Amino acid sequence: MPSLLGRLVLPVAWAAAFLGLSTAKTVSYDFNIGWVISNPDGAFDRPTIGINGQWPIPRIEVDIGDTVVVNATNLLGNQTTSLHFHGLYQNGSSQMDGPAQVSQCAIPPGSSFIYNFTVNQPGTYWYHSHTSAQYPDGLRGPLIVHDPKSPFLNTFYKQENERILTVSDWYHDQVQELLPTFLSKGNPTGAEPVPNAALWNDTQNLTVPVQPDTTYYFRVINLGAFAGQYIWFEGHNMTILEVDGVYTQPAVADMIYLAAAQRCSFLVTTKSDISSNYAFVASMDTSLFDTIPDDLNWNVTGWLVYDEAKPLPQPALVDELNNFDDATLIPYDNLTLFENPTKFIELDVIMNNLGDGANYAFFNNVTYKSPKVPTIYTALSAGEEATNPTVYGSYTNSFVLEKGDIVQIRMNNLDTGRHPFHLHGHNFQAAYRSAEDAGTYEDSGITPADFYPTPMRRDTFMIFPTSFMVLRFRADNPGVWLFHCHIEWHVASGLIATMVEAPLDLQKTISIPQDQLDACAAQNIPTVGNAAGNTVNLLDLTGQPSPPPPLPDGFTARGKVALAFSCLSGILGVIVVAWYGLAPDAAAPAWAQQRILEAEPQVVGSAERSSDATATDHDAITVTAVSGGGQSKA
Repeated sequence: MPSLLGRLVLPVAWAAAFLGLSTAKTVSYDFNIGWVISNPDGAFDRPTIGINGQWPIPRIEVDIGDTVVVNATNLLGNQTTSLHFHGLYQNGSSQMDGPAQVSQCAIPPGSSFIYNFTVNQPGTYWYHSHTSAQYPDGLRGPLIVHDPKSPFLNTFYKQENERILTVSDWYHDQVQELLPTFLSKGNPTGAEPVPNAALWNDTQNLTVPVQPDTTYYFRVINLGAFAGQYIWFEGHNMTILEVDGVYTQPAVADMIYLAAAQRCSFLVTTKSDISSNYAFVASMDTSLFDTIPDDLNWNVTGWLVYDEAKPLPQPALVDELNNFDDATLIPYDNLTLFENPTKFIELDVIMNNLGDGANYAFFNNVTYKSPKVPTIYTALSAGEEATNPTVYGSYTNSFVLEKGDIVQIRMNNLDTGRHPFHLHGHNFQAAYRSAEDAGTYEDSGITPADFYPTPMRRDTFMIFPTSFMVLRFRADNPGVWLFHCHIEWHVASGLIATMVEAPLDLQKTISIPQDQLDACAAQNIPTVGNAAGNTVNLLDLTGQPSPPPPLPDGFTARGKVALAFSCLSGILGVIVVAWYGLAPDAAAPAWAQQRILEAEPQVVGSAERSSDATATDHDAITVTAVSGGGQSKA
């Protein structure tokens, strides 16, 4: 549970806010992170990571301007951990951002670690583990920053009518059981583990009591590890007012899509008639799944309950999944497109095999491998060399940004799957997002003249299959910030880049607390030097952690997959190679296959590339209800 201060200070602060008084305060939480048993879908008891002996874990709830202090103690016994406060910029506190081997060493079992930072942004966020793909085991929960000066509060809705919903996928197996199979030669195509269920507020058959003729403000957070979610409220529209902490011009939607890690806040106005209750549904995006198990129900249903005496109706059949396009939103502040970029980053998203037969994810030719020294410690200890990306290693995809840069990331998705990309320390403008299967930016004919004049901003944007997207942001927050796909399986397989922002300014503005250094010392992790731990010659990367070597030259993209199969099945594998290696890839366009063939994985170097993307609906499917789920046809 939160500390006594954390539980008592909020009601007092909200009363002070109502009276117009200054409310900046310190909100403290004591988190003992340990194992509990849970069974949220009623199907399977499993070990789950809880806090203070409870799961779901506590909500962090503060006001804008507050200082947050979280004393995190690792009682897991068998795993390290860390906490990332997703979407918070951590201005002046990059060392509190949470990713292990990036902004800190992971917290070893039996140790404590204090996160201390000030929140200067309103909105809907969440916090989760950022160590070893751990958060699908339960270490994730809401983080809400209230804004007494919200342009919508007391005009569109009242504070007492705010409701918080989380939606997520759920696995019956622990991550540490799933990861070895996922990252193995037995899975050469990189098929991600398919969830066993979907959840509303970490349960199923959720009911939300409502009053007639009332406007409610719903904050919805996708805490999932993998699945995007189509969301709709039967018989009610949603009026979007915020995404990922950014206020928007009001926009009405019948259905929204939340990728993993995205948030959306919207108004729902109830009816005068209380004769019926109404279902609201989250439907997992099954286009992300390589296979769909026969027993999978990818819907989860909750209900707006007008009258508890009335039945809870089954959801109606949905003819198509036609979600609102978030790229069409307009930010409330009408901030126009950042012009005249000064830093250009070009990234190609590639999924491919390496010499161990497993499937990895790449930006350009580089799959991420954590350095020996956490990247922020390299930035702080490298002196003038901190502006040289070489010191951060060959496998961290590091880009050094100057303070004040207007950064443009141009991204081509050469994969046939969707990817939600998240930037730490910032939100970014979606300057342009193409249609699915639009090809690469270079071949599209699109120019900056086609970019959106007032683009939407958020911290997590979806790039769609075999397409492109252009993102822009201002480098105004010195620190070390990851840019990565927020499908947790793709984080584990290396789809990560690192933005090292104004490192010389960073050296002047932050210091590392002793408890962080102690966590590193307990694990014999160095805290000075380059990515290889070298303190004498910072450009010498001998001994840096590295991924498996590439496959031998001469294999096509399909042949590499076939080789992995041959390792498993001997003579039968040889037959499979002959068939599989020659077969065309029906899913991938010819241009994408050609691009992959041209981009052989390298063992050193990190070229700067970029990309962009968009959305389309997946193929028609029929969804049959079980365990409270609905029926839909897309």
